[in-house]
Amino acid sequence: MRADARKNRDHLLAVAGAAISEQGVDVSLRDIARRADVGLATLLRHFSTREALLDALLHTSFGELTAKADALETDDSPGDALVSWLRDCVVWTTEYRGAVVLMAAAIADPDSALHASCVTLRAAGARLLARAQAAGVARTDIDGDDLFALVEALAWIGDQRSFAPGAAHLFDVVASAILTSTANSDAEGGTRS
Repeated sequence: MRADARKNRDHLLAVAGAAISEQGVDVSLRDIARRADVGLATLLRHFSTREALLDALLHTSFGELTAKADALETDDSPGDALVSWLRDCVVWTTEYRGAVVLMAAAIADPDSALHASCVTLRAAGARLLARAQAAGVARTDIDGDDLFALVEALAWIGDQRSFAPGAAHLFDVVASAILTSTANSDAEGGTRS
């Protein structure tokens, strides 16, 4: 990509990120183009759909969360690693209001621009979950699909102004429900870091 085209693309992404953070994923593409001081056709030339724009915007974060999961796979405490990744994932998904709704739809739609990124993210969490399950510190009646659904649910709670003040508490409730009673009693006893 030419340097000027890269600069224009990066500018569009920065403007889109700010607009989505403020107004949510349903912000008008025309409004994003106007804020970026370009025509709608220019925006659509770079990003043919709203999902393509969101995928480009979130691509780096998807990669960072996947890399964090990879690094956490060697953590001494599989339960702590799982909860740490889960917390980061939920915090990240609430950065762009409404993104979780598109992610939930994209996971089941192979034609979605977000599908591959969501599948990769789900697989990263599933590996951490499987490791915690193998260590006996996480419930065995959930899988990667369930974990991804919990991320989506917790992010949705964070997106709702009336529920947002209790989001951290609800995260802790859900996280402790994922861990087995042995892991929970160790955490309460202070034997885990």
